[in-house]
Amino acid sequence: MKIVILGAGVTGSSVAGALASEENDIVVIDQKPHLLSALKGRLDIATIEGNAAHPSILEQAGVGTADMVLAVTNNDETNMLACQVINTLYAKPKTIARVRALDFLNHPELFAPGGIDIVISPEQVVTEAIHNLIKYPGALHVSEFAEGLVRLVSIRVVPTGFLTGKRIQAVKEKLADSMIRVAAIFRNGKAIPVNGEALIATGDEVFFVCPRDKVRKTLVDLHKLEAPIKSIMLAGGGHVGKRLAIALENNYHVKVIEQDINRAKEISNDLRKTLILHGDCTDQSLMQEEMVEEVDLFCAITNNDGVNLISAGLAKKLGAKKAICLINNTSYLQLVDGTDIDLAIQPKLETLGSILRHVRKGDVVGVSSVCGGSAEAIEAIAHRSVEAKSVVGLRVDQINLPDGIILGALIRDKEVIPVHHDTVFAEGDHVVMFALDKKLIKAIEGYFQPI
Repeated sequence: MKIVILGAGVTGSSVAGALASEENDIVVIDQKPHLLSALKGRLDIATIEGNAAHPSILEQAGVGTADMVLAVTNNDETNMLACQVINTLYAKPKTIARVRALDFLNHPELFAPGGIDIVISPEQVVTEAIHNLIKYPGALHVSEFAEGLVRLVSIRVVPTGFLTGKRIQAVKEKLADSMIRVAAIFRNGKAIPVNGEALIATGDEVFFVCPRDKVRKTLVDLHKLEAPIKSIMLAGGGHVGKRLAIALENNYHVKVIEQDINRAKEISNDLRKTLILHGDCTDQSLMQEEMVEEVDLFCAITNNDGVNLISAGLAKKLGAKKAICLINNTSYLQLVDGTDIDLAIQPKLETLGSILRHVRKGDVVGVSSVCGGSAEAIEAIAHRSVEAKSVVGLRVDQINLPDGIILGALIRDKEVIPVHHDTVFAEGDHVVMFALDKKLIKAIEGYFQPI
């Protein structure tokens, strides 16, 4: 597949890295030569320096023969204009634009057919990811499939926890529910075989797939459900901070610390129940004055990784019960391990899933990129086919999926049903699968081709 990426920033570079490893023909356009040089140094891709919205630059990139264009520059207007130019001048490429500003997103008529094919909002994706972690305290990762009917949940195994030293079979017996499945176990970033004899160790990240209404019970049974979160302090009132405060303020006691006085005044107009504080979130005296020690959750979500690390670490030192922070630079993740910070969220991974669902060749409607992007959970729709392989009409034990692909859930007519060896797939079934290695994605795509 030929893919043109507009923008070599955090999102563009992470998407380029993910797609270049899958034998795609990638071209990246950006106005900053140092960003393009860095990409060329580590990826086998083509780069072009210039304004991504200019027709001559797009022509130079070969947009007319591209299958897809991802407009992910840091400027909404550039992304929107570039997609409009492409859809006006060319017929073939599908256009995907990153749009951050709520002013644009609140007017869907701006994205009518013929202008932009697909709009993604990384800030909204990150907001939803954090919101899910707040709803299920104790989980390390939560993502949704099948319009929210199914959740993929991961937890970290601690030395004194229930899972430590247990075999998978013992965990299954404890849960006693065929619709709750252990999808994967990652140890030191590498997948280990999931079978009845697999032994769970301290530090493992264990992924479960289960119906939405069983997530909380699963966490309780595994002794991982923490006390409900009631008070939240957000460090940063940017795009993510504002969205998160809007999503939370009706059900939680929320405070936002914002250093830019103009931004603080701006967001105060849209937040009715949230307390907006003008100040520096790394200021210890301010944190103490606002009684951070009584906060159930501190979220460091500014645009600066260093500020996020410092403020989240400081909040924990001062007594906050739990602290999470956003980290864009992967190398900074190593610094989190030496702190009391409970969880680091990588926006680029959350965004990657929303993009990959449109890149996958099968009838894929949901993707969650996990474990640093090395593995994926995928929701695909089953179709009967006479020209390609299909799962329709076959039992689970008749499908020749390679090792490393785990069936997590089956949704039929908007109802989650148990998956057994003799379960027969039907037309229109939504199947949630876990691929322990991205190299296995092709096998899934082969079985789930669109009509």
